[in-house]
Amino acid sequence: MTDEARDGVVDTPTAAGATIPGWYPAWAKELAGAYFAGSASLFVLHGNTFDEVPLDAGELPSYGPISTFIAEQLFGSWDLVLHYDAGRGIRPFGGRDAMRLRQMAPRTAEIFGGDLEKSRVVEPQAVFAALDRHLIQQLNTLPESRRRVALLVDHASFVFPNAEPGTLSLSASSAAVTALNWAAAASVRRIDFACVLIEERRANLQQRITQNPHVVTIEIPLPDADQRRRYIRTLVGARSAVFADGLAATDYAEETAGLALNDLAPPLRAALEGQARLNRVAFSRLKKTLIERQCHGLLEFVEPQFTLDDVVGLDAAKRTLREDAKLIERGHRKFAPMGYLICGPVGTGKTFLVMAAAGEMGMPCVTLKNFRSKYVGETEANLEHVLSVLRAMGPVMVIVDEADAMLGDRESGGDAGVSSRVFGMIAHQMGNTDYRGQIVWVLMTARPDLLPIDLKRQGRAEVHIPLFYPESDDELRQMLRAMSRKAGVSLAEDAAGPSLAIPHVGQLSGADIEGVVTRAARQAGIAGEATISKERLERALADFIPSAQSLEKRLQIAAAILECTDTAFLPASYRTADRAALQAEMSTIKMHLRSS
Repeated sequence: MTDEARDGVVDTPTAAGATIPGWYPAWAKELAGAYFAGSASLFVLHGNTFDEVPLDAGELPSYGPISTFIAEQLFGSWDLVLHYDAGRGIRPFGGRDAMRLRQMAPRTAEIFGGDLEKSRVVEPQAVFAALDRHLIQQLNTLPESRRRVALLVDHASFVFPNAEPGTLSLSASSAAVTALNWAAAASVRRIDFACVLIEERRANLQQRITQNPHVVTIEIPLPDADQRRRYIRTLVGARSAVFADGLAATDYAEETAGLALNDLAPPLRAALEGQARLNRVAFSRLKKTLIERQCHGLLEFVEPQFTLDDVVGLDAAKRTLREDAKLIERGHRKFAPMGYLICGPVGTGKTFLVMAAAGEMGMPCVTLKNFRSKYVGETEANLEHVLSVLRAMGPVMVIVDEADAMLGDRESGGDAGVSSRVFGMIAHQMGNTDYRGQIVWVLMTARPDLLPIDLKRQGRAEVHIPLFYPESDDELRQMLRAMSRKAGVSLAEDAAGPSLAIPHVGQLSGADIEGVVTRAARQAGIAGEATISKERLERALADFIPSAQSLEKRLQIAAAILECTDTAFLPASYRTADRAALQAEMSTIKMHLRSS
């Protein structure tokens, strides 16, 4: 096999005698292959649909919208290419070819009547009914006299919105039925006709179309590293002066994983026009903004400021996380876990441990924000978009706080099945081993017993690390020092020494200790003191009253013990715990809390 064949750039002959050029992107090859095989005439393109794509096979190709590529390449020799959206109506579309556009104008007028420049045909029912009449005429025309017609529908969810049955307008319903008739009719598949619906979010499209067996649905992914390198090379050429501080075009291509070409282009164009050159510091800030904008605010980009060296105790957990970080760094991702479950009572430092682990692993870190919406289909569309960005970003760590509330359940009800669908999408992605070491899921919760077992099993969130309150004076002293460093305050030399009196041992969480340090620092600041003295720290500890929610805490501790996947993660006092007794205790506490 040649290098070209391995890279997938050789031309592919089809059963219909046509040839699919090897330089076509994968989604275009799939669409062309399905059409020439006679398996479909109605297609849905979703995902990265508003990005630029190469319009020719040149080393430094021209770039343009997907609709232009389809008109010029997939249907470049067809008699009529029509473009329709709910804003501008129906019109002929020749891509960049003005002569072809002029030739198609009278053919369009024959189908839709009148002067399209003066009287736009916008209503979906009118557009699809007129085209349906034309197709019927085509079926009754001799094959050699038939015209090859393609219809591109941009922003297709505004024409075929995902809505509850019976809530669509008559016009939208009529257009949808016409499109489904085209998809199902074998006679339509035998003539040269194709309809391509283009919509960024598949979940926003009517499910009767996207789930129809006669409709081919194709995702357009975000560009990979090779595609980004080619685009940057085309845009920048040999003008390396756009980069500074050791940043090069290859670095820019590698570091822009998860971004569309449209997003990585503006900074380059600004630099080419003589504005600020791109350096690593500026690009780091820019990438955070671009990723968050790409996800419409549904992801928050996090820059870890700590490593596992800053974590007190938890030696077994830190050792495991460091080993996993080395595996990922060395490229041995098939041995890395798919994800982690970090659990334990509130205030035990779950978020701090996760941020430190992210800093140790040296990978981009994002938190999953609330993607749920009150609008039909919007929640699934949001999540679908986020997952597509994560797949392109890898390697990336995805942090899901309050995971038991965020991710839903297979049995969730009362929301028209939204939660169960969300659960299914998350579970499918978490269990996709193609992304092992690429997308590292970290679920955090104080109530792991509320998480569906499907998400906690091996092959998804595989490593369960429980966190508990410090159980010894020495550990508490270490945490006081660590929390003072985190808060950016100084302790007097003997402040956290062996003579420091520490009350409430075993009842203080990491958050409690941070609160004690902050109180002592506040009093020191009021007194004009640069450091926290031992006396101030003792006074703050003596005045502090731990939370009295003992039943809830006990429930969270029991759940964390039961979820642990390695006894080395447990404190010595919990390693011999009777699991059956803990299960019974949890049941009793839950009954008591429900009745109170």
